[in-house]
Amino acid sequence: MTDPTVEDLLERVRDGDVRLHELDDHVDADAAATVRRRLVADESGADLDAVGEYAFDAADADPNIDNMIGGVQVPLGVAGPVAVDGGAFDGDRYLPMATTEGALVASVNRGCSAIDAAGGATARVTKSGMTRAPVFRVADVAEAEALVEWVRDNEPALREAAESTTSHGELLGVTPYVVGNNVYLRFRFDTKDAMGMNMVTIATGEACDVVEAATDAELVALSGNLCSDKKPAAVNAVEGRGRSVTADVEIPREVVEERLHTTPEAMAEINTRKNHVGSAKAGSLGFNAHVANAVAAMFLATGQDAAQVVEGSNAITTAEATAAGDLYVSVSIASLEVGTVGGGTKLPTQAAGLDVLGVRGGGDPAGSNADALAEAIAVGALAGELSLLAALGSRHLASAHADLGR
Repeated sequence: MTDPTVEDLLERVRDGDVRLHELDDHVDADAAATVRRRLVADESGADLDAVGEYAFDAADADPNIDNMIGGVQVPLGVAGPVAVDGGAFDGDRYLPMATTEGALVASVNRGCSAIDAAGGATARVTKSGMTRAPVFRVADVAEAEALVEWVRDNEPALREAAESTTSHGELLGVTPYVVGNNVYLRFRFDTKDAMGMNMVTIATGEACDVVEAATDAELVALSGNLCSDKKPAAVNAVEGRGRSVTADVEIPREVVEERLHTTPEAMAEINTRKNHVGSAKAGSLGFNAHVANAVAAMFLATGQDAAQVVEGSNAITTAEATAAGDLYVSVSIASLEVGTVGGGTKLPTQAAGLDVLGVRGGGDPAGSNADALAEAIAVGALAGELSLLAALGSRHLASAHADLGR
């Protein structure tokens, strides 16, 4: 029996004999994508030829996409090289950035130039841990207190259950939160070089079985939104999620004036009035100029979960003129969720982005590559903040976008 042709399968899909998600049961992944693409093109009138010109085997993307019809290409550029003194990321490195926003890479590149002229940036991961926070129903606050005490007394049992599901993850702690007859247990794990959401979800589920078996609490949802994943959340700003990472640099006055065309005093004032006062008035959780830009571009270039840019933009930028008249600037990102193994990092173009940084795959020691990626992104964000603050100080923002962004 011969394999069905694309035309045969198109006809069967149109007749309702085969559903789109069942095509992979009949042909290889690339042929299945072709059938879906042809069907969508015919029914929508869209020209999808460019979507069909992707450079990887569709089967390689099977863990990452459902009902695949092709690939979307985002232009990839590099900023740098920039000198970095990191806890895990050292040397002169290019920063890969995938974006459709004109002027973004040029802006970060200008910031990298200023950082390099100052001798490089320093970067460190200051805290690490991926979280999942299930919510339990209890009878009343007395039962809630009893559950909290039980969790504190039995953390070793929860750790044993959770870690039985993974060869890499380690439970670092469980923090209880009580709201009426709701108890939230925020589990925090070391996920090494993986971003780790799947890992911690499975591990937390196993620990929840122990809680239900030993107490009167009932699990309502494995995620109670106190994790907090893919949403702006103060708990992430305060407690962190993924990697908490800071990058900073001290730039001599002459570099600020010659390369950034402004002064340390002007940049410090703009940062205070814009990033701190303006953000506070807006009720923002991020006190920065555009950290999300660098985070998003480097996420896309390295196969990270793009929706987690929400947490990745949870950053505070500081700037001050030093006693010597130079400029000190820092960017602290509270909840940067990154990995160098698993997820989109295995796709060929995204793996190449990690190779540019030298952080592909598992690190030695475990976790060091993901730390290095976090430090690289923080330096990219720092460069972007420097450039935008300078553009505002020199009043070149509009003209730069007119020249580069159109």
